[in-house]
Amino acid sequence: MSVEPITSRRNPLVRELRELSQPSGRLRQQRLLLEGTHLLQEVLRLELAPDLLLATPPWMARHDALLRALPAATLCREASPEVIEAVATTRHPDGVVLTLPWTLPGGSLPPTPPSFGLLLANIQDPGNLGTLLRTAWAAGVDQVWLCEGADPWQPKVLRASSGASLALAIGRFSPDALPARLREIRRAGTAVVGTVARGGTPYWSHDWRQPTLVMLGNEGSGLSPSLLEGADGLLTVPIDPAVDSLNVAIASAPLLLERRRQSLGAGAITTDLGP
Repeated sequence: MSVEPITSRRNPLVRELRELSQPSGRLRQQRLLLEGTHLLQEVLRLELAPDLLLATPPWMARHDALLRALPAATLCREASPEVIEAVATTRHPDGVVLTLPWTLPGGSLPPTPPSFGLLLANIQDPGNLGTLLRTAWAAGVDQVWLCEGADPWQPKVLRASSGASLALAIGRFSPDALPARLREIRRAGTAVVGTVARGGTPYWSHDWRQPTLVMLGNEGSGLSPSLLEGADGLLTVPIDPAVDSLNVAIASAPLLLERRRQSLGAGAITTDLGP
Protein backbone atom coordinates (compact mmCIF):
# COMPACT_ATOMS: atom_id res chain seq x y z
CA MET A 1 0.00 0.00 0.00
CA SER A 2 1.36 3.40 -0.92
CA VAL A 3 2.10 5.67 2.04
CA GLU A 4 1.66 8.73 -0.17
CA PRO A 5 -1.98 9.22 -1.16
CA ILE A 6 -2.62 10.78 -4.55
CA THR A 7 -4.16 14.16 -3.83
CA SER A 8 -3.57 16.20 -6.98
CA ARG A 9 -5.79 16.08 -10.05
CA ARG A 10 -2.63 16.90 -12.01
CA ASN A 11 -0.99 13.61 -11.08
CA PRO A 12 0.01 11.79 -14.31
CA LEU A 13 -1.95 8.74 -13.18
CA VAL A 14 -5.17 10.76 -13.19
CA ARG A 15 -4.64 11.75 -16.80
CA GLU A 16 -3.80 8.15 -17.69
CA LEU A 17 -6.97 6.81 -16.10
CA ARG A 18 -9.18 9.51 -17.60
CA GLU A 19 -8.08 8.31 -21.04
CA LEU A 20 -9.89 5.03 -20.37
CA SER A 21 -13.27 6.73 -20.67
CA GLN A 22 -12.60 6.93 -24.44
CA PRO A 23 -12.31 4.03 -26.93
CA SER A 24 -8.92 5.26 -28.16
CA GLY A 25 -7.55 5.24 -24.61
CA ARG A 26 -8.87 1.75 -23.91
CA LEU A 27 -7.39 0.48 -27.14
CA ARG A 28 -4.02 2.14 -26.55
CA GLN A 29 -3.68 1.00 -22.95
CA GLN A 30 -5.45 -2.36 -23.44
CA ARG A 31 -7.37 -2.02 -20.20
CA LEU A 32 -10.74 -0.96 -18.86
CA LEU A 33 -11.85 1.52 -16.22
CA LEU A 34 -14.38 0.15 -13.73
CA GLU A 35 -16.11 2.29 -11.13
CA GLY A 36 -17.73 1.39 -7.85
CA THR A 37 -17.82 -1.28 -5.19
CA HIS A 38 -20.36 -3.45 -6.99
CA LEU A 39 -18.21 -3.81 -10.10
CA LEU A 40 -15.21 -4.68 -7.95
CA GLN A 41 -17.28 -7.42 -6.32
CA GLU A 42 -18.28 -8.74 -9.74
CA VAL A 43 -14.65 -8.71 -10.91
CA LEU A 44 -13.61 -10.75 -7.90
CA ARG A 45 -16.55 -13.14 -8.35
CA LEU A 46 -15.51 -13.70 -11.96
CA GLU A 47 -11.95 -14.32 -10.75
CA LEU A 48 -10.56 -11.51 -12.88
CA ALA A 49 -7.38 -9.71 -11.86
CA PRO A 50 -7.36 -5.89 -11.65
CA ASP A 51 -3.96 -4.34 -12.12
CA LEU A 52 -4.76 -1.15 -10.18
CA LEU A 53 -7.20 -0.07 -7.49
CA LEU A 54 -7.55 3.56 -6.48
CA ALA A 55 -9.70 4.34 -3.42
CA THR A 56 -10.27 6.90 -0.72
CA PRO A 57 -9.05 6.14 2.83
CA PRO A 58 -12.63 5.92 4.18
CA TRP A 59 -13.54 3.40 1.46
CA MET A 60 -10.49 1.32 2.29
CA ALA A 61 -11.35 1.37 5.98
CA ARG A 62 -14.86 0.06 5.23
CA HIS A 63 -13.84 -2.64 2.76
CA ASP A 64 -10.90 -4.44 4.23
CA ALA A 65 -12.31 -7.82 3.17
CA LEU A 66 -12.44 -6.76 -0.48
CA LEU A 67 -8.90 -5.45 -0.33
CA ARG A 68 -7.68 -8.73 1.12
CA ALA A 69 -9.48 -10.64 -1.66
CA LEU A 70 -7.55 -8.83 -4.40
CA PRO A 71 -4.79 -10.71 -6.20
CA ALA A 72 -1.34 -10.06 -4.79
CA ALA A 73 -0.28 -8.38 -8.04
CA THR A 74 -2.97 -5.67 -7.83
CA LEU A 75 -1.47 -2.29 -7.01
CA CYS A 76 -3.60 -0.46 -4.42
CA ARG A 77 -3.27 3.29 -4.05
CA GLU A 78 -4.99 5.74 -1.72
CA ALA A 79 -6.47 8.83 -3.33
CA SER A 80 -8.42 11.85 -2.21
CA PRO A 81 -12.15 12.11 -3.02
CA GLU A 82 -11.30 14.90 -5.46
CA VAL A 83 -8.97 12.59 -7.39
CA ILE A 84 -11.56 9.80 -7.53
CA GLU A 85 -14.10 12.32 -8.82
CA ALA A 86 -11.64 13.45 -11.49
CA VAL A 87 -11.09 9.89 -12.69
CA ALA A 88 -14.66 8.57 -12.48
CA THR A 89 -17.34 9.25 -15.08
CA THR A 90 -20.15 9.20 -12.49
CA ARG A 91 -21.29 12.32 -10.67
CA HIS A 92 -21.02 10.84 -7.19
CA PRO A 93 -18.49 7.97 -7.18
CA ASP A 94 -18.59 5.76 -4.11
CA GLY A 95 -14.87 6.00 -3.44
CA VAL A 96 -13.20 3.36 -5.59
CA VAL A 97 -12.12 2.86 -9.21
CA LEU A 98 -10.07 0.06 -10.69
CA THR A 99 -8.50 -0.95 -13.97
CA LEU A 100 -8.63 -4.33 -15.64
CA PRO A 101 -6.29 -5.58 -18.37
CA TRP A 102 -8.37 -6.18 -21.48
CA THR A 103 -7.04 -7.47 -24.78
CA LEU A 104 -10.30 -8.17 -26.61
CA PRO A 105 -11.39 -4.95 -28.34
CA GLY A 106 -12.77 -6.99 -31.26
CA GLY A 107 -14.57 -9.61 -29.22
CA SER A 108 -14.25 -13.06 -27.73
CA LEU A 109 -16.62 -15.24 -29.75
CA PRO A 110 -15.88 -18.94 -30.21
CA PRO A 111 -15.84 -20.20 -33.83
CA THR A 112 -18.84 -22.47 -33.26
CA PRO A 113 -22.45 -21.30 -33.85
CA PRO A 114 -24.30 -20.14 -30.74
CA SER A 115 -26.60 -22.42 -28.83
CA PHE A 116 -28.43 -19.31 -27.67
CA GLY A 117 -27.27 -16.10 -29.27
CA LEU A 118 -28.29 -12.45 -29.19
CA LEU A 119 -27.61 -10.02 -32.01
CA LEU A 120 -27.88 -6.35 -31.02
CA ALA A 121 -27.97 -4.09 -34.05
CA ASN A 122 -27.08 -0.43 -33.62
CA ILE A 123 -28.10 -0.11 -29.95
CA GLN A 124 -26.99 3.45 -29.26
CA ASP A 125 -27.92 4.12 -25.65
CA PRO A 126 -25.25 2.83 -23.21
CA GLY A 127 -27.85 2.26 -20.49
CA ASN A 128 -29.99 0.16 -22.82
CA LEU A 129 -26.99 -1.84 -23.97
CA GLY A 130 -25.87 -2.51 -20.42
CA THR A 131 -29.36 -3.66 -19.41
CA LEU A 132 -29.58 -5.90 -22.49
CA LEU A 133 -26.26 -7.51 -21.64
CA ARG A 134 -27.31 -8.05 -18.03
CA THR A 135 -30.55 -9.69 -19.19
CA ALA A 136 -28.65 -11.85 -21.69
CA TRP A 137 -26.34 -13.06 -18.95
CA ALA A 138 -29.28 -13.89 -16.68
CA ALA A 139 -31.03 -15.76 -19.49
CA GLY A 140 -28.04 -17.95 -20.33
CA VAL A 141 -27.08 -16.39 -23.67
CA ASP A 142 -23.77 -17.89 -24.77
CA GLN A 143 -22.87 -15.42 -27.56
CA VAL A 144 -23.64 -11.72 -28.08
CA TRP A 145 -23.13 -10.26 -31.52
CA LEU A 146 -22.90 -6.47 -31.79
CA CYS A 147 -23.32 -4.52 -34.99
CA GLU A 148 -22.39 -0.85 -34.59
CA GLY A 149 -23.91 1.00 -31.62
CA ALA A 150 -22.43 1.74 -28.22
CA ASP A 151 -19.13 0.32 -26.98
CA PRO A 152 -19.83 -2.55 -24.52
CA TRP A 153 -16.67 -1.80 -22.57
CA GLN A 154 -17.21 1.87 -21.86
CA PRO A 155 -17.72 2.74 -18.17
CA LYS A 156 -21.45 3.48 -18.43
CA VAL A 157 -22.22 0.15 -20.13
CA LEU A 158 -20.05 -1.70 -17.63
CA ARG A 159 -22.01 -0.14 -14.77
CA ALA A 160 -25.42 -0.75 -16.36
CA SER A 161 -24.53 -4.36 -17.16
CA SER A 162 -23.31 -4.99 -13.58
CA GLY A 163 -20.30 -6.79 -14.99
CA ALA A 164 -22.11 -8.80 -17.70
CA SER A 165 -19.87 -7.19 -20.33
CA LEU A 166 -16.94 -8.91 -18.65
CA ALA A 167 -18.62 -12.32 -18.41
CA LEU A 168 -20.25 -12.74 -21.82
CA ALA A 169 -18.66 -13.85 -25.08
CA ILE A 170 -19.06 -10.67 -27.16
CA GLY A 171 -18.08 -10.01 -30.75
CA ARG A 172 -18.48 -7.03 -33.05
CA PHE A 173 -19.49 -7.34 -36.70
CA SER A 174 -19.65 -4.83 -39.50
CA PRO A 175 -23.00 -4.56 -41.31
CA ASP A 176 -21.36 -6.02 -44.42
CA ALA A 177 -20.06 -9.10 -42.58
CA LEU A 178 -23.29 -10.05 -40.84
CA PRO A 179 -25.35 -11.56 -43.70
CA ALA A 180 -22.69 -14.14 -44.54
CA ARG A 181 -22.26 -15.10 -40.89
CA LEU A 182 -26.02 -15.45 -40.45
CA ARG A 183 -26.16 -17.77 -43.47
CA GLU A 184 -23.37 -19.86 -41.96
CA ILE A 185 -25.12 -20.48 -38.66
CA ARG A 186 -28.45 -21.15 -40.38
CA ARG A 187 -26.76 -23.85 -42.46
CA ALA A 188 -25.37 -25.27 -39.20
CA GLY A 189 -28.91 -25.58 -37.77
CA THR A 190 -29.30 -22.39 -35.74
CA ALA A 191 -32.66 -20.65 -36.13
CA VAL A 192 -32.33 -16.90 -36.75
CA VAL A 193 -35.33 -14.92 -35.55
CA GLY A 194 -35.95 -11.20 -35.81
CA THR A 195 -38.09 -9.01 -33.58
CA VAL A 196 -40.66 -6.46 -34.69
CA ALA A 197 -43.02 -4.19 -32.78
CA ARG A 198 -46.06 -5.35 -34.73
CA GLY A 199 -47.01 -8.14 -37.11
CA GLY A 200 -44.79 -10.94 -35.88
CA THR A 201 -45.64 -14.24 -34.22
CA PRO A 202 -46.01 -14.11 -30.42
CA TYR A 203 -42.60 -14.82 -28.96
CA TRP A 204 -43.80 -17.78 -26.90
CA SER A 205 -44.76 -19.76 -30.01
CA HIS A 206 -41.12 -20.19 -31.02
CA ASP A 207 -39.35 -23.32 -29.78
CA TRP A 208 -36.55 -21.62 -27.87
CA ARG A 209 -35.03 -24.94 -26.87
CA GLN A 210 -33.55 -25.32 -30.37
CA PRO A 211 -30.34 -23.44 -31.18
CA THR A 212 -31.50 -19.87 -31.74
CA LEU A 213 -30.06 -16.45 -32.44
CA VAL A 214 -32.51 -13.63 -31.75
CA MET A 215 -31.99 -10.20 -33.30
CA LEU A 216 -32.95 -6.94 -31.59
CA GLY A 217 -32.66 -3.62 -33.35
CA ASN A 218 -32.15 0.06 -32.81
CA GLU A 219 -34.28 1.81 -30.19
CA GLY A 220 -36.06 3.98 -32.77
CA SER A 221 -35.96 2.19 -36.11
CA GLY A 222 -35.70 -1.48 -35.17
CA LEU A 223 -33.92 -4.00 -37.39
CA SER A 224 -32.73 -3.06 -40.86
CA PRO A 225 -34.52 -4.57 -43.88
CA SER A 226 -31.44 -6.67 -44.72
CA LEU A 227 -31.45 -8.29 -41.27
CA LEU A 228 -35.20 -8.88 -41.37
CA GLU A 229 -34.82 -10.56 -44.77
CA GLY A 230 -32.21 -12.92 -43.31
CA ALA A 231 -34.49 -14.15 -40.53
CA ASP A 232 -36.28 -17.49 -40.42
CA GLY A 233 -39.20 -15.81 -38.68
CA LEU A 234 -40.30 -12.63 -36.93
CA LEU A 235 -41.37 -12.46 -33.29
CA THR A 236 -43.40 -9.89 -31.39
CA VAL A 237 -43.99 -9.13 -27.72
CA PRO A 238 -47.76 -8.50 -27.82
CA ILE A 239 -48.73 -5.23 -26.13
CA ASP A 240 -51.78 -3.02 -25.88
CA PRO A 241 -52.58 -1.32 -29.23
CA ALA A 242 -52.56 2.05 -27.46
CA VAL A 243 -48.77 1.75 -27.02
CA ASP A 244 -46.52 2.00 -30.07
CA SER A 245 -43.64 -0.09 -28.82
CA LEU A 246 -41.58 -1.15 -25.82
CA ASN A 247 -38.12 0.04 -24.89
CA VAL A 248 -35.71 -2.47 -26.45
CA ALA A 249 -34.15 -3.36 -23.09
CA ILE A 250 -37.56 -4.05 -21.55
CA ALA A 251 -38.73 -6.08 -24.56
CA SER A 252 -35.66 -8.30 -24.31
CA ALA A 253 -36.61 -9.72 -20.91
CA PRO A 254 -39.66 -11.83 -21.87
CA LEU A 255 -38.00 -12.85 -25.14
CA LEU A 256 -34.78 -14.09 -23.63
CA LEU A 257 -36.27 -15.60 -20.48
CA GLU A 258 -38.81 -17.60 -22.51
CA ARG A 259 -36.03 -20.07 -23.31
CA ARG A 260 -35.56 -20.77 -19.62
CA ARG A 261 -39.31 -21.17 -19.12
CA GLN A 262 -39.53 -23.68 -21.97
CA SER A 263 -36.41 -25.50 -20.77
CA LEU A 264 -38.14 -26.11 -17.45
CA GLY A 265 -40.66 -28.24 -19.32
CA ALA A 266 -43.39 -25.80 -20.26
CA GLY A 267 -42.73 -25.96 -24.01
CA ALA A 268 -43.80 -23.57 -26.72
CA ILE A 269 -47.37 -22.27 -26.72
CA THR A 270 -48.80 -23.01 -30.13
CA THR A 271 -52.28 -21.55 -29.71
CA ASP A 272 -52.69 -18.75 -32.26
CA LEU A 273 -53.44 -15.71 -30.13
CA GLY A 274 -52.44 -13.25 -32.83
CA PRO A 275 -49.65 -10.67 -32.68
